[in-house]
Amino acid sequence: MRIREINAMRGPNYWSVRRHKLIVMVLDLEEMEERPSNSIPGFKERLEAIFPTMYEHRCSVGEPGGFFQRVEEGTWMGHIIEHIALEIQSLAGMDVGFGRTRGYGEKGVYNVVFAYMEESVGRYAAKAAVKICEALANDEPYDLSDDIQQMRELREADRLGPSTGSIIEEAEARGIPWIRLNKYSLCQLGYGANQKRIQATVTSETSSIGVELACDKEDTKYLLEQAQVEVPRGDIIKKESSLEEACRYVGFPLVIKPVDGNHGRGITVNIRNYDDALKAFRNAKESSRNGIIIVEKFITGEDYRLLVINHVLVAAAKRSPAHVIGNGVLTVQELIDEVNKDPRRGFGHEKELTQITVNELTKTILKDAEYSLESVLPRGVKLILKDTANLSTGGTAEDVTDILHPANISMAERISKIIDLDICGIDIMTTDISQPLSETGGAVLEVNAGPGFRMHLAPTTGLPRNVAAPVIDKLFPKGNNGRIPIIAVTGTNGKTTTTRLIAHIVKMNGYRVGYTTSDGVYIQNRLLMKGDCTGPASTEFVLKDPTVNFAVLECARGGLLRAGLGFKKCDVGIVTNVASDHLGLKGIHTLEQLAKVKGVIPETVLPNGYAILNADDDLVYEMRRTVNCNVALFSMDENNPRIKALQRLNGITAIYENGYVTICRGEWKMRVMKAEQIPLTFGGKAAFMIQNVLPAILAAHVQGISIEDIKAGLDSFIPSASQTPGRLNLFEFKNFNILLDYAHNAAGMRALQKFTDSMETTCKVGIIAGVGDRREEDTNAIGSIAAEMFDEIIIRQDKNLRGKTEEQLIKMLEDGIKAIDQNKKTVVIRSEKEAILHAVKTAKKGSLIVLCSDVIPDALEMVTSLKEKEMRGEALT
Repeated sequence: MRIREINAMRGPNYWSVRRHKLIVMVLDLEEMEERPSNSIPGFKERLEAIFPTMYEHRCSVGEPGGFFQRVEEGTWMGHIIEHIALEIQSLAGMDVGFGRTRGYGEKGVYNVVFAYMEESVGRYAAKAAVKICEALANDEPYDLSDDIQQMRELREADRLGPSTGSIIEEAEARGIPWIRLNKYSLCQLGYGANQKRIQATVTSETSSIGVELACDKEDTKYLLEQAQVEVPRGDIIKKESSLEEACRYVGFPLVIKPVDGNHGRGITVNIRNYDDALKAFRNAKESSRNGIIIVEKFITGEDYRLLVINHVLVAAAKRSPAHVIGNGVLTVQELIDEVNKDPRRGFGHEKELTQITVNELTKTILKDAEYSLESVLPRGVKLILKDTANLSTGGTAEDVTDILHPANISMAERISKIIDLDICGIDIMTTDISQPLSETGGAVLEVNAGPGFRMHLAPTTGLPRNVAAPVIDKLFPKGNNGRIPIIAVTGTNGKTTTTRLIAHIVKMNGYRVGYTTSDGVYIQNRLLMKGDCTGPASTEFVLKDPTVNFAVLECARGGLLRAGLGFKKCDVGIVTNVASDHLGLKGIHTLEQLAKVKGVIPETVLPNGYAILNADDDLVYEMRRTVNCNVALFSMDENNPRIKALQRLNGITAIYENGYVTICRGEWKMRVMKAEQIPLTFGGKAAFMIQNVLPAILAAHVQGISIEDIKAGLDSFIPSASQTPGRLNLFEFKNFNILLDYAHNAAGMRALQKFTDSMETTCKVGIIAGVGDRREEDTNAIGSIAAEMFDEIIIRQDKNLRGKTEEQLIKMLEDGIKAIDQNKKTVVIRSEKEAILHAVKTAKKGSLIVLCSDVIPDALEMVTSLKEKEMRGEALT
């Protein structure tokens, strides 16, 4: 068995639009194809032995044990690998359950699809599942423990922390989209100009001065003292020589910590003599960047964390450091092991609590307390194992929000404004949080920017608090979801022109538009990325841009199959058509399968949005059955029964009627413009351009753009190298014309043929090429249509070989040409540049050279250069 390809789906995909995080593995079973599970002696028993919990897998049988039943009856290894990949992720603490295995279209090759929580873990699980299955089939031993631990470590390295994760979950619950901006905790909530950012629990609205103050414990303490907030007496020192005097001034017991410390690093508490103070000072120095150390009075009592969001107290918790309580029988290590058996404790942040680990700090604390890991702890003795109460080191938390004294609440809210933090964690030491600090002798120890939420989200005891909700309330008040309008366009032909036209109309209406095309990514018509930019990475580029408040996104088959979409929902989804192109790639072998891929776009439209479908295309029209939104139709025939049916239901349609492009609400017509007056249609001669106009004007209309503004957009959208590069770019020379077009499949060539047939010329010369990743019959068809279109044909073949040789592609084109006309004048000039020069040099007066190019920038540069030479009176060489 071998893995041909592994892709991660981060957005909707053709397997299931409801699943947003899937691994898609192309698995070639090779010789294992001939060995179903029931043909391998002992396979089921070995599988049950290593994965006893797989009994819960219902599989297609629909009941517990269903998967093992399938294994016993006989199933292919790809199906088994799917279930193993799910199971080992679950064993590593990631409960995932969705999976599918389907044929790829080649014997012994399968698409294996399964869910993941973290992409790195999903990819690891795919590879490990294949190894495990091979070992089981060959009756070889396999130890899962290394894989499980490796997946846990990958998850902890890549996952969002509990605080960031809780904010993201709350955002998702409210329909607010998000994008992770780096491999750490920096995330974007919302899109484009409406975005907000978070990094852990610091937001894009958090005061930088507030963060600096909170990180400077000296300044924090000074401001709080000035505001009459109870803080412990203390001193700030930098040199070891100042320590003794500071200890005398503060008095034992005391605490020593770095001014710029965080997460408990470098802090030593309950110091009772100078020698210990010296050790603590040096420890704090090692953890400090600026070397400034706080020496302050050690306040006795319990450790409390008060959380204030948007200057309102939302939660409070009592924190206890990791500890064990003796029973007079078990050793300290055995007591730790017992505590770690709590099902709520896990590795890292995978559960509410973290397992207690023994490190050098723990051993030092034990030694200072005159214990060791082998000591039997007397009954009832509580032994502290860590020097801070952080949950990440095994501590526990008890929610005390409801017993907080009003004076303490008021004090906490005041502190958040004094330090100027929108999200603020306040550490307090007191004997009784239900009484004012002034009465208990307690004190505020620290103010934290970016406080952790974990202790409030899942306290060890007490009521969990949804502290992420007030963060979202602050960032997105009054139900704002941070979205910007998104129009997504897909189809086989016409999608780039449709995308560009919509973007132009929208821009003319005052929006700051970002759009993606097969030519590149544009922000307000400024090209920022070159190349085929129709995948999710390009989409995210637009949605991340803080200047964009409207997105128009071309979405091609390749990106959908490779990595899904860069968004989950759009406002308008357009499908222009479905025709034979790219078949035989990535498991897509039929038009029906290709339509299912394209159909993902309308399936992602929001319920109040519109799927705009081509009523003249049977496969596109069928997509209306799988959408959960409004449907609008367009047609080149106003009498199309499908159009008439929707009009009778008072639906929205766009039609070509009596020479006009017209929008209809019900049966009421709103004529937008005469087609022959729309520059893009070349006087109405380019029927396929009229077809591109119809979904564009529908999209603009349902987005609230007026007919007058739509008309202005159509009137100013001029077909040219700048606005429609490679789409019917006509260059007029003195003795001939050159027409540059991206026609690259049979349907596109047929549309181009209808247009060129309407042009008066003395001779038509076609420059054509094949593309290596197309089926042989598709390349043959290009040659056959060219034989019908042109008087002379030049075959060039210097680009896009994609797995085939130049000779193979040239022969396919020649076979297609000869099938129509054995005597068609044909010449092979492999270089596109040389082919263009040959056509120009040999052009007859009044002839039309049609350049069908799939690398538009190069072709445009060449033709433009020739035009400039002619204008300067130079020879066209």
